[in-house]
Amino acid sequence: MSSNTIANLISHQINKEAHGPVSLRLSSKEISPTPAAQRLVDQLSQLYVQRMGKGFGSFETDEESFPIQAMIRRHLNDASVDFYTLSCQMMQHLQTRLEQEPLASGGYVLIARVKADGSDYLLFTILSEVMGTKLNEDLDIADSLYLDTANLKVAGKIDLQAWQNGTERYISFLRGRGDVAHYFKSFLGCNDVVVALKETQKLVQGLSQFAEEQQLPATERDQLFERAHQYLDELGNASCPVTRAQVAEQAWPDAPQQLQNVLDNQAVEISDGFVPDRRAIKPLRTFKTKAPHWKLEFDRSSLRSGAVHYNPENDTLVLSNIPEEMRKELLAETKS
Repeated sequence: MSSNTIANLISHQINKEAHGPVSLRLSSKEISPTPAAQRLVDQLSQLYVQRMGKGFGSFETDEESFPIQAMIRRHLNDASVDFYTLSCQMMQHLQTRLEQEPLASGGYVLIARVKADGSDYLLFTILSEVMGTKLNEDLDIADSLYLDTANLKVAGKIDLQAWQNGTERYISFLRGRGDVAHYFKSFLGCNDVVVALKETQKLVQGLSQFAEEQQLPATERDQLFERAHQYLDELGNASCPVTRAQVAEQAWPDAPQQLQNVLDNQAVEISDGFVPDRRAIKPLRTFKTKAPHWKLEFDRSSLRSGAVHYNPENDTLVLSNIPEEMRKELLAETKS
């Protein structure tokens, strides 16, 4: 049984060729949540989660230039603006954005309001149509048009509940390439300013989450963190942007898809395309903790080398190979 409950669903069509004019073909009614519609929404939702290269953000404050937020607010607060009316208003705005992008092409625009796992969101996708083949009732081969869901390139999601709760980021969209990402981000009215420090911290959290889920032995966890630290440090030093796929390849080369699945999780919401903040990757190599009367920081590898030894039976931590200068300082303190 699907976890996605379709509250509203509609499809409209954009007619446009590269460098050509834009026209709309608006549906006259919403789509009923039939089994076929449910399968399509489930498939698109899953594909969207799996797609790499998403941008995340919030609504632009200029609602005159970026009116989607105002449209949704009126729909939620004004009973006269139903979902059908909202979708038509959105299509008019999308037409305006497409007219500013000569190379963009048309397709079928599917807009769905979906409730799943406690969330309430709007899903936008633009799909093209491709020719396939089928066997007809006489078992002859015939042409068959179908929606090219496998080639999903233009899509976005607005988490309505997160938006209403004042969460920092509640919009996501496929970055795609060039003008595609630009016009669709502009259509959504998404400000996707990426703060490198926060994104790097979330990436480190994702790596830690993966290590916990896989129940990695200490040595394998150290190797994972060390490879990730080295790679991210090199990118940060060279001011090169990072992608989750690249991190997975470098940090967990034997099974990168396992790690990427965790980093791609929507709950984590890690953006691609930011330059790693070298301050934020320090926890991958360094263990840092404190108690009311002391603070402690050491390389994670020290626990494996024996330089730091933790005895869980009596809760003691032993530091070995104390430097001479520290030894003198400690002796001075104990004599006073």
